[in-house]
Amino acid sequence: MTITTLLVANRGEIACRIFRTCRDLGITTVAVYSDADAEALHVREADLAVRLPGAAPADTYLRGDLVVAAARAAGADAVHPGYGFLSENAAFAAAVQDAGLVWVGPPVKAIELMASKTRAKELMAGAGVPLLAPVDPATAGEGELPLLLKAASGGGGRGMRIVRELDALPGELLAAAAEAASAFGDGEVFAEPYVERGRHVEVQVMADAHDSVWALGTRDCSLQRRHQKVIEEAPAPGLDEALRTRLHEAAVAAARAVGYRGAGTVEFLVSAEGRPYFLEMNTRLQVEHPVTEAVFGLDLVALQLRVAEGEPLPAPEPPQPSGHAVEARLYAEDPARDWQPQTGALLTLEVPEGPGLRLDTGYTGGDTIGVHYDPMIAKVIAHAPTRTEAVRLLARALERARIHGPVTNRELLVRSLRHPDFAAARLDTGFYDRHLADLTAPAAGRDPATAALAATLAEAVRGPEAVRGPEAVRGAEAVRPARPAAPAPARFGAWRNVPSQPQRKRYRSEPDGTEHEVAYRTPRTGVPEPHETPGTRVLTATPDHVTLEVDGVTRHFAVTAHGDRVHVDAADASYTFTALPRFTDPATHTAPGSLLAPMPGTVVRLADGLAAGATVEAGQPLIWLEAMKMEHRILAPASGTLTALHAAPGHQVEVGALLAVVQEDPAATTPVPRPVPEETA
Repeated sequence: MTITTLLVANRGEIACRIFRTCRDLGITTVAVYSDADAEALHVREADLAVRLPGAAPADTYLRGDLVVAAARAAGADAVHPGYGFLSENAAFAAAVQDAGLVWVGPPVKAIELMASKTRAKELMAGAGVPLLAPVDPATAGEGELPLLLKAASGGGGRGMRIVRELDALPGELLAAAAEAASAFGDGEVFAEPYVERGRHVEVQVMADAHDSVWALGTRDCSLQRRHQKVIEEAPAPGLDEALRTRLHEAAVAAARAVGYRGAGTVEFLVSAEGRPYFLEMNTRLQVEHPVTEAVFGLDLVALQLRVAEGEPLPAPEPPQPSGHAVEARLYAEDPARDWQPQTGALLTLEVPEGPGLRLDTGYTGGDTIGVHYDPMIAKVIAHAPTRTEAVRLLARALERARIHGPVTNRELLVRSLRHPDFAAARLDTGFYDRHLADLTAPAAGRDPATAALAATLAEAVRGPEAVRGPEAVRGAEAVRPARPAAPAPARFGAWRNVPSQPQRKRYRSEPDGTEHEVAYRTPRTGVPEPHETPGTRVLTATPDHVTLEVDGVTRHFAVTAHGDRVHVDAADASYTFTALPRFTDPATHTAPGSLLAPMPGTVVRLADGLAAGATVEAGQPLIWLEAMKMEHRILAPASGTLTALHAAPGHQVEVGALLAVVQEDPAATTPVPRPVPEETA
C-alpha cells in the first residue's frame, strides 16, 4: 500500500522531523494537538491538524482512541507514533491496524515481547544475547551489592533506584514499585547487578519483511542526567573491532528473535572491562537517530515509511559509514539547581547554520515552553570527518547560538563537550555525578561585568537623546545630525537625573543572582562613556549592538532587551540580566521560611498529616509539585513549625506562588535544603 496521508501521533520536535521527510516524499501530513499546543510549531507545519481536547498528556496524546478518531477524521491512511507517548503501546498499534490504517512501526507481537524488560531478557537469553544475571531481591546479600532496581515496564529512568546498602533495599523496592505503578500502571520491579562506570552503547537496527536486518553501527549515550541522555554520538568511540562485531551480531539476533520490522534500537551496558550486557530493545525511533543518519547518509524515517508500505530495504547490506556525528539535547532546565525544568516564553532561538550542522526542534522564537511536556527545546547535531572535528563544530555552534528566554543547559553542553574526559572518550554513565559541580561552577573567562556595561550602553543609546534609526554612534568625532534641544532633566522624588553626570544602572545576572552596578556618562557629544572602567573604550554603540575595546582587544556584543530582561551575546559567551530598580520595593520581600513554587505546576500531594501548626524537620519533604514530567519535592528549609499552608492537592500554582511558611526553631542549625526533582511519567 502506498501512503498518501500520514498522521503523526506525537508533538514537538519529532513531529516536525517526520513532517520534513513527508514533504520530501510528497505525503500529506496531519498533526494532533492538545489545547496547550494549539499554536505549536508542529501544528503550524502540518497540512492538517486535529484538536485533542485538554492539556495533560493523559487526556490527549496518550488517548489512543482519540488519535485513531483524528486519523479517520482527517482522511489519513497511516499513523507514525514518533517516540514516547504511545510509540511502544501494543494496544495502540493494534487499534491503528484494526481501523484499517498502516502502522509505521514494528509488529504488535514484537512490541508486546519487548514491552516487559523481564520477559525481554528471558527471550534474549534464548537468542544468545549477553545478559546480566538477574538477582532475587528477597535473597540478595552483601556480595551482590550494588544493585539496580528497574521498572519492568517503561523507561526514561522512572522507577529506577541504585541500592548500595542492604538495609535500604526494602524501602527502595517499595519506592521503585510505587513510582513505576504511577508512571506506567505496572508496579513490577526487578533487580540486577549495578555496573559501576558502565557505558551505555546501543545499536540501531532496521529490518524489513523480506528477511533483511541492518545493524547500523553503534551509538554512545553515556552522558546522562537522571538516567536520561544528554549527549549522544556515532560511532561509539573506543570500542575494538571484536566488540563492535559482537554488538552488531547480538542486535541482529535480538531483532530476528521477535520478527522485527522497521526501526528499532538494541541497548547494551558495556562494562569497564569491555563486556556487553543487554539492557532493552526500544521498539521505535530513538531521539538520537540523527547521528546514525549523518554517519550512514540515510533518512531513517523514509526507510520506516518504505518498510511500512511493504517494500524491501534498498540493499541486503547497509551502506558504509563515514565520519563521526555528535548530538546535544538542548533542555529548558537549570543543571546547577538539580536539573530543575524551566518554563516561559522562548523569545529567541537561533542556531548557526553551516556544513555539517543540523537543528531538529519543535520551537521557534516567540513560542512558549509550558509545564505539560518534556523540557527539550531542540537537538543540535554536528557531523565531520573525525570525532575531534565533530565535537569542536558542535561546541562552537552551541556557543554561538542565541537562546533567549528560560534558563537552558546550553553552557553545560559546551563545557561537557570540551571536558578532558569527553575529549579523550573516557565515557560512562557516572560522568555528571563526578563532574557536575565543576561544569556548573562559574566559568573562567566569562566577563559579566563587561557584558553588563554593553547592556547599559545599548540602553543609553535607546534613550530620548539617542540617534534614531539605524545610525551607530562611532566615537566623539562621528558625524551626527543636529541635536534637538535637550529636554529638562527628569525628576524623581529627591534626586535629579542629570545626563552629564555619572549615571548608574544595576543588573542581576541570571540564573546565579550576582548583582552588577555599571556607571556611565553621556557627555554633550551624545556618546555614552563608561565611568570608573579603566582600559575600556566605546567603539560603536547602537540599541542592539555594542563594540568595546577592552585592554586593547576589540569585543562585540549583541544586545536584546525584553522588558526588564536583557540578553547579551558575545563571541564566546552569552549573558542574561534582569534590570533592577534604583530603589527596592518592600512588597517584593517574602517572609523568612516562605516556600515558593519554583515553577508553574500542579500540587499532587502533601506530607502525611501536614497542616498549620505541625512540627517539621529541615529537609523533610512537605509538598510534591508536578511539572514538565518531573515531580519536585518541596523541602522544609529549616526545623521548626509550619505556620501557614496554602497548597492543596490539585491546586494549579504559578511560579513564585506562596505554598507554605515554616517558622525556624532558633536552636536548629541544619543547613537549608533545595527542592529535589524526581522523574515522573
